[in-house]
Amino acid sequence: MVVTWLAALLLAGPTLVRAEEPKPPPFAPGETLTYDVTWSVFRAGEVVATLRKASDGPADGYEVETTAHSKGFVSLLFKVQNQFISLFDPETVCSRQISKKVNEGRRRRDIRIVFDAPRRLAVLDERDLADPNAPPRHAENEIPACVQDVVSAFYLVRKQPLEVGQKLAMSVNDGSKTREVATEVQTRERIETPLGSRMAFRLEPKVFGALYKRKGRMLVWFSDDGQRLPLKIKAMISVGAVTGTLKSVTWDAALAHPLKP
Repeated sequence: MVVTWLAALLLAGPTLVRAEEPKPPPFAPGETLTYDVTWSVFRAGEVVATLRKASDGPADGYEVETTAHSKGFVSLLFKVQNQFISLFDPETVCSRQISKKVNEGRRRRDIRIVFDAPRRLAVLDERDLADPNAPPRHAENEIPACVQDVVSAFYLVRKQPLEVGQKLAMSVNDGSKTREVATEVQTRERIETPLGSRMAFRLEPKVFGALYKRKGRMLVWFSDDGQRLPLKIKAMISVGAVTGTLKSVTWDAALAHPLKP
């Protein structure tokens, strides 16, 4: 799950120029994005990302829960049932923590990464649920003042004023050393989606070789509108092409209020 980008700089105009009305944010608590996932020609599963408002001590944060479930023929070969919960600052989109429950075939992991900005540390705690006798893993790695996890990175990109030829970069940490992942806005093109024909920016984040050691390519299409929706995500790896296509966008008012502790 994958991607990374740098927040754009804002330039103040002359004082005699009337300031423009601030644009509404491209996402808000209550939003749920649902994707169909295919592997080559086979239906592989479904990914659902739900954004809600969460109370985090004295400051409120945004929490996005992302679930991935294998389906159909692929589920018979390799069963996947993952849950990632990312907590990030709504203004800066800097990640505060991410929790991951990973169930992939025989691999079962419970992982929590806390991004301690004051100490500039990523604190990892991991348990191997498939081996109760295995000792828990604990690690601490240096991070910059603002870091992204593999989920919050998508929401940071959605806040960017994209244009063709733009070069983006962002610090991403997935539990070990922080990686600087470069991203190029390659083109603006029309694509067909279950939501209709949409103009979109095609980006290529260089996650392979930086964040992930395996070889491959990733392309992401973000809608050229106020929502900046991730319409399609395509990873081309050794076992074939895995594609996630956005099939629905819904909104639930109940998720827009802070969760009770």
